[in-house]
Amino acid sequence: MLAAITPADYPEVVDVWEASVRATHHFITEDDIQTFKPLILNQYLDMVDLFGIRDETGRLLGFLGVADHKVEMLFLHPDARGKGLGRIFMNHAINTLGATKVDVNEDNPQAVGFYQHLGFRTVGRSELDPNGNPYPILHLELV
Repeated sequence: MLAAITPADYPEVVDVWEASVRATHHFITEDDIQTFKPLILNQYLDMVDLFGIRDETGRLLGFLGVADHKVEMLFLHPDARGKGLGRIFMNHAINTLGATKVDVNEDNPQAVGFYQHLGFRTVGRSELDPNGNPYPILHLELV
């Protein structure tokens, strides 16, 4: 079910990212989405160990990116939310990849609650995201 993502999968990964962001990150502007898409495709995906889950037809339902024991990316297609895939990804991140940290947009309360439910606690906060945008980031660590 969970499998490594290869560069050939990157366009589909970006499609899932965009659908997920549009469904959950209502605070991000259209300009932000268009700015991030090429960065994700051409830079960010190569910086993490990527894993995906596909349905029975081969359609990518979501993906996980981990680097240096930190969950850098976890995005689910809106059609795949609420089906336990996030927990499957996080179990893999924690138990197989040794992830103990994650940053999450403060303005995405569902994601914050998800990570807190899994035992992550806020250890810091940044007023700006890593790109200097006014999207506060919560820094979480597994307790």
